[in-house]
Amino acid sequence: MNKPILLFCLFWAMTIFNSSAKDGYKLWLDYSPIKDASKASELNNLLNGVYFFGENPTYEVIRNELKQAGDGMLNMQPTFVSERLEAANLLLGSREQMSQLLGLDTQTEILKLGEDGYWRGPLEFEGKHYYAIIGNRPVGILYGVYDWLKSIQSNTFNKGTQHSDSPKIKIRMLNHWDNLDRTVERGYAGFSIWDWHKLPGYIDPRYIEYARANASIGINAVSLTNVNANARILTTDFMKKAKVLADLFRPYGIKVYLTARFSAPMEIGGLETADPLDPEVIAFWKKKTDEMYSFIPDFGGYLVKANSEGQPGPHEYGRNHAEGANMLADALAPHRGILIWRAFVYSHEIDEDRHKQANSEFEPLDGKFRENVIIQVKNGAIDFQPREPFHPLFGAVKETNLGMEFQITQEYLGQATQLVFLAPMWEEVLRSRTFRPTPNSTVAGIIDGSDSKQNLTLMAGVSNIGTDRNWTGHLFGQANWFAFGRQAWNPYLSSKEIAEEWIKLTFGQNQEILSTIEEIMLESHEAAVNYMTPLGLHHIMGRSHHYGPGPWVEGGRADWTSLYYHKADEEGIGFDRTSTGSSALSQYASQIAARWSDPNQIPEKLLLWFHHLPWDFKLRSGRSLWDEIALHYDKGVKTARKMKSDWESLESQIDPERFVHVDQLLAIQVQEAEWWRNACLLYFQTFSKRPFPQEIEQPEGDLDYYKSLSFPTAPGIRPQW
Repeated sequence: MNKPILLFCLFWAMTIFNSSAKDGYKLWLDYSPIKDASKASELNNLLNGVYFFGENPTYEVIRNELKQAGDGMLNMQPTFVSERLEAANLLLGSREQMSQLLGLDTQTEILKLGEDGYWRGPLEFEGKHYYAIIGNRPVGILYGVYDWLKSIQSNTFNKGTQHSDSPKIKIRMLNHWDNLDRTVERGYAGFSIWDWHKLPGYIDPRYIEYARANASIGINAVSLTNVNANARILTTDFMKKAKVLADLFRPYGIKVYLTARFSAPMEIGGLETADPLDPEVIAFWKKKTDEMYSFIPDFGGYLVKANSEGQPGPHEYGRNHAEGANMLADALAPHRGILIWRAFVYSHEIDEDRHKQANSEFEPLDGKFRENVIIQVKNGAIDFQPREPFHPLFGAVKETNLGMEFQITQEYLGQATQLVFLAPMWEEVLRSRTFRPTPNSTVAGIIDGSDSKQNLTLMAGVSNIGTDRNWTGHLFGQANWFAFGRQAWNPYLSSKEIAEEWIKLTFGQNQEILSTIEEIMLESHEAAVNYMTPLGLHHIMGRSHHYGPGPWVEGGRADWTSLYYHKADEEGIGFDRTSTGSSALSQYASQIAARWSDPNQIPEKLLLWFHHLPWDFKLRSGRSLWDEIALHYDKGVKTARKMKSDWESLESQIDPERFVHVDQLLAIQVQEAEWWRNACLLYFQTFSKRPFPQEIEQPEGDLDYYKSLSFPTAPGIRPQW
């Protein structure tokens, strides 16, 4: 019996006979026993006397969390005291409730933290010392409790020090691309967790676990349904179902949003038009929205995809995006609801570089959107590629609320078979300088309002969650869910900080485990870029399923083919977006356009995104472009192999069930990295007519074989609308 099968059998046997076997279901909230006796005693003392100032549904959530933490870490249940303050050790309450216990400086500090912020630290009152967690409202206290518990899990808690924090972005949202039939577009972890058929009568316990996980990392909004929307979600029957979820999530500080299909007035309203300026259409949306708030008083609002990839929108009626968005925003405004309008718009009927289309649509409309409208912009202008330059809209729009849209699910990054930690990619985008509105402005500063001065801020992430037992298919997909929440809370956190935090919460304190896994995670994204799309190549994956390489894809819509993007020929490779090509660079600030227009000055990681260059073009290494492409592909494969060998070095220190799970997937990742390298290099060699560099492992296989592969059962394929 070979090693992987043997280990799998061992894992299966342990799962059967050990109900506490680790399978990833508890995510980063697996409150493992505390081994340090002094730390255990300290926590035991605090939990033996927990005092709440007042009653609130969120306080019940906190009680339950403390019970789970006490049971897991100490095998004990907390003692809650409600009458005698002197019997308490841990105080939980709002700033107002605890004002008689606080000094003026602390009150002022907490007040500055806003609705979701918290303060925690030591207090002295009438000669007794307490530890307190305080917020301006109950959800702030909840966030403080989760932060405190994480500090205990990661062995960083110090009872004598103060700590305060608050989110830099107001709306921190998961976008579920879940369909009403429970399929998930670009979902690689099973079916949708929303069982619409059984709602509202049956409440899956998983909904509460989902809410706990999100609240623990600061996510406070969720769009339940696919942006390729189904109007039925806005019917009364589905409002009743959505209400159940909204009621469950409310104590965790999470608001529910729904996707609105622009043609809903015709599909469920019986109207002959969906023209946003038609009085009957306006009345339909007002009535429908009022009905929604009658079921969900704190309904967050609508998320809309319009006039892109076949979705209906205002263009059908000669109206622009502002007119379409404002009509819906006006229906939401009396309820203080938010309209989120996606900027992902492009059409093959427009003879224009797809990179330019969203900017061309929205920049002229700057300042024409209502105050309760947010334009949700993907991190790059094409479509969640392994690496993209930041979207030019982040530097072009001055008077409109802009939000960020990242993709947590790995549509173009190996789906659920590859370990690719996405925080470094997001960090790269967030720290990019836009040079507008100020020379030091960054993308993070635009979306958190510090540079843009916008008051309504948003970071959204396309969910990677499904019904798989471990939620995300790949165990390390959990790290991307976690990282998104942490970066939405604070877009200035580093990838290294986030990786360390997740590893400690997931695998414990062992230094060898921490350093090894951290290295694997932090090198994984660059490795994937290297073996998939190095030096600015993009959109060269398989058609429809987006699984694996497909640089030869052609036919049909040009902007859905690979040839449209890499433009390889005997002269060279790459997309010319300078003034001699599509001029997409002109949409960026002049400082960026001037530097990136020069192939010798542009960061080489973006070289072929903006330039079509000859195969013998010399890079800074002194090597030719062809040789560097080959070297990058080969380096990606070698890094993937190193990731697997590094993981295998931890076999004796990680529980068998999680070790085997990741080890098998890393073996697949190595195979897929080799597949990408071989297929792409053999294909591009048909144009370059050059030999592969001697220092690389020579690509194997037959190009025709790679081109013949098909994947009709690949998960997450978009349904036919």
